[in-house]
Amino acid sequence: MPSRVVVPTHARILVVDDDSSMCELLEDGLREQGHDVETQRDAQHALSALDERNFELVLTDLNMPGMHGIELCRRIVEQRPDVPVLVLTGFGTMESAVQAMRAGAYDFITKPIDLDALALVLRRALDCRALREEIRRLRREIDLSHGFPGLLGESPAMHQLYELLARVAETETSVLVTGESGTGKEVVARSIHQRSARRERPFVAINCAAMPEQLLESELFGHVRGAFTDARTNKTGLFVQANGGTIFLDEIGDMPIGLQPKLLRVLQERRVRPVGATSEVPIDVRVVAATNRDLEQAVEERRFREDLYFRINVIHLELPPLRARGNDVLLLAQHLLEHHAKKSQRAVLGLTPAAAEKLVRYSWPGNVRELGNCMERAVALAKYDQIRAEDLPDRVRTHKSSYVIVASDDPSELVPMDEVERRYVLRVLAAVNGNKATAARILGFDRKTLYRKLERYGVNAREEAS
Repeated sequence: MPSRVVVPTHARILVVDDDSSMCELLEDGLREQGHDVETQRDAQHALSALDERNFELVLTDLNMPGMHGIELCRRIVEQRPDVPVLVLTGFGTMESAVQAMRAGAYDFITKPIDLDALALVLRRALDCRALREEIRRLRREIDLSHGFPGLLGESPAMHQLYELLARVAETETSVLVTGESGTGKEVVARSIHQRSARRERPFVAINCAAMPEQLLESELFGHVRGAFTDARTNKTGLFVQANGGTIFLDEIGDMPIGLQPKLLRVLQERRVRPVGATSEVPIDVRVVAATNRDLEQAVEERRFREDLYFRINVIHLELPPLRARGNDVLLLAQHLLEHHAKKSQRAVLGLTPAAAEKLVRYSWPGNVRELGNCMERAVALAKYDQIRAEDLPDRVRTHKSSYVIVASDDPSELVPMDEVERRYVLRVLAAVNGNKATAARILGFDRKTLYRKLERYGVNAREEAS
């Protein structure tokens, strides 16, 4: 189950009001709700209390002798930005309440006080505080010494990845990076290059699925003038351009079968012959390849050469999908939000707890790339300084978890056995990144049985496998 932001069931609250009867009313009401309460009669003593003791929230009146409540809000926001401030206001002082909001107050409560309404506002404020604290915690825990600035995340899966990357980067061996689309395979490849002894030399990337075989061969190996109809000049291939550095072969699982033996020869001989040339060019290149395909299955189905597979798969790095990274989604969402807010010059600062809950519960089939698209959209549509649930795409906002609840006493949460099987089969398939052979082995099915079930669920298994 995805991680969730933990919100305390009770909080230590500072009440500031010069009216003793109001202090008593709030103190009694908040204590009945399970909170610890301290009262102060003026702003100066309240600031001293904040310096000396820890509070999760401040509830203050506006009109007090000495320092006004608006100035108190401003001081607290400057000195203790982690502590949300709620202001008490009468119906006739709404303009002052608006000024307090501009000074940084989280929200306001009108007099006479409705304790049930106050409880709801307190819960929202504490939710917001817990979310901000979780993001700060995640940021604090990022170990900058891992040296991979393009990668963010503190989940166990990411810590394991950092450890492997640090060891892999120091070697010269070929690396195969696998994982679902959008998990950041090129970012990982660049990180390997930047941590290697080749960092001062070129990093060259090409998508092997983006062009036909003849053009891809020319891009990789180069060509000489007259090699084919449009070859009007000599062209230096990407392997030669990357000499001394790293070449990144993205989507290598989609490389045409006819080109694979030529690539294998280059990797074995460390020499490149441009198309139409009679001589070879020596190269010194490290190869990092990536795919979201099941290459073992492709080898089994003779769509990918086994000898090439073993040549590129000396070291294998499997990138975790975003849904397996827990609260990393919040850290990434905040980072992407800040990036798009700065880029579009919009004053969007963070996420509401409701929006954060939606992000954590969504399964993110498009991974970090989909999250980036979601945050860019949300920043563009946001009406306030925080992303709300209604700013998120429908697929995120209305997503229902595929987890099966088996221990519930609520009949509405229980599902038929066929649905249990469907959800479990799809969950296993997702956990193994679509590897049908591995999924069938875990489930105890043969491959044909798994295919039949997937087709019954509306999943074109053979199309996905190709």
